[in-house]
Parts: sequence; C-alpha cells; structure tokens
Amino acid sequence: MKTIRLRAGKERSLLRRHPWVFDGAVAKGGGDAGETVRVESDEGQFLAWGAFSPASRIRVRAWSFDEAQRIDAAFFRDTLARAIALRERLGIESNGIRLVHGESDGLPGLIVDRYGDTLVAQFTACGVERWKAVIADALIELTGCPRLYERSDTSSRKLEGLPDATGWLRGSGETSLELLEHGWRLGLDIAHGHKTGYYLDQRDSRLALYQYTKRLGFAQVLNCFSYTGGFSVAALAGGAGHVTSIDSSGPALEQARANLLRNGLDLAPSAPPAPTRT
Repeated sequence: MKTIRLRAGKERSLLRRHPWVFDGAVAKGGGDAGETVRVESDEGQFLAWGAFSPASRIRVRAWSFDEAQRIDAAFFRDTLARAIALRERLGIESNGIRLVHGESDGLPGLIVDRYGDTLVAQFTACGVERWKAVIADALIELTGCPRLYERSDTSSRKLEGLPDATGWLRGSGETSLELLEHGWRLGLDIAHGHKTGYYLDQRDSRLALYQYTKRLGFAQVLNCFSYTGGFSVAALAGGAGHVTSIDSSGPALEQARANLLRNGLDLAPSAPPAPTRT
C-alpha cells in the first residue's frame, strides 16, 4: 500500500473529517490515478484511506477514516447500500430521486440519480473512475434497475485528467424519460440534458412556487434560465395567468413546451390536484 505523508500542521482538516487533501499539503508520496493510498501526518499517524489523483489540486479524496477499513468491492457495495437505504426512509413521492451525492455519502466524485427504472451516474474523480465497474454492478444489484447511463462529461473530469465518457454502462434503451413530481409529468433527456437530465435538487422550490402562486395569485411569472420548464409548470399549475420562459437552449424550450402540454397547461391553464409536500 502506497503512503502519502502530509506536511506538519496539514492534518487538521482530516482530523475534522474533511475528505479532501490539497496538493500543497503533501510532503511526499504518490500513486497511480485513483489508487487507494494511506494518508499519514508528518509524524506517521494514520489519518485516512483515500483515492490519489496526480493531476488534480485535490490530490487525495478520503474514502474512510477507519484504519481497519478495507477499500474493496464490499466497501463500495456497503456504502452504496447505506445511501440508497437513506433515500428509501425519506419517503420521497417521486420517481426521480438522487441516490448518491458524492462526499455526503462517503463516495467522493460520484453522483447517481434515479428516474423510474433508469439510473444516471456521473463519475467525476479518479477514485470512482477506477472502481466504475464495481460501482455499476452494485447499483444494478441494489436498486433492481435494469439500466445505467453514464453522464461523465463535466468540466471537473478535465481537472482530474480524465476524458469525457457518456453512454450506457449497463442495459440500453431510450434516453427520453418522464419524471413524476408533485403530481406533474415532466419529460427529460438523460443523454443531452443538463447534468444527469434534470435539477432534482429544486423539487421543494418548485413546490414552493406552486404554493406561492396559488396563495398570492400571481398573474404573470417570468422564468429566466428556465431549462425544461419545471418552474413554469409549477406556476401555471398554481393558477398563474401567464408565464414567460427564457433560456438560451432551443431544445430545452421545446421540452418546456412539451411539459406544459403533458400537464394540460398550454395556453389555457387548468391546475391539477394540489400536490402534497414531500
């Protein structure tokens, strides 16, 4: 096992469980891209197991702060299982859910979203790139989803010295999918859309706009950077008389128009049943 020795005083962030080691903190040691290394203080104290990234300013991303932990296929399966189980306990009433969110789930550089029976993953760091096949197999096993699409085409991969990678990792099929959220039907394209296809992190904000519009009676709403119109759907569903959606992407605006039609909210809006908060 290769070892990274830190400069004096640079161990403090790892002792606080911050998972990053920057290049300037490293006194000596190295490894191959994505290789698991032992991180030690300048006095030789164990600090973490992490993935080495020779090209990035973030030179090591920590997997574990437990010296007894083995970083192997079982580690990734168990860590993924915990992340997925947490989402199940949250009881989100949508078929669009973020299953894995990088460092917050102990898997730096990995994003996994689920849309119905399709998973979409981004591998943005050397560590998860090295374990990609193991992670893909574990995701299929743990979720029961038959398909996994990769959208590893973010700018952060260039900082890691990694090329873009997109396409089906497991299974195949259509990349145009439908998301169900707050009773609304929203189309998305996992191959050509932003990020993994949709902004799931704005779910509560879309619901809030719906509620504000319904309660305050907004007559007109301007939705800038509208993307595929999720907020436009929310505003019209809440009773807005008119919504103007603005985006630089023609295909995104076409999808926004289709999403209005999906919900009967084109030129003569009629609100669907009020959604419950999730």
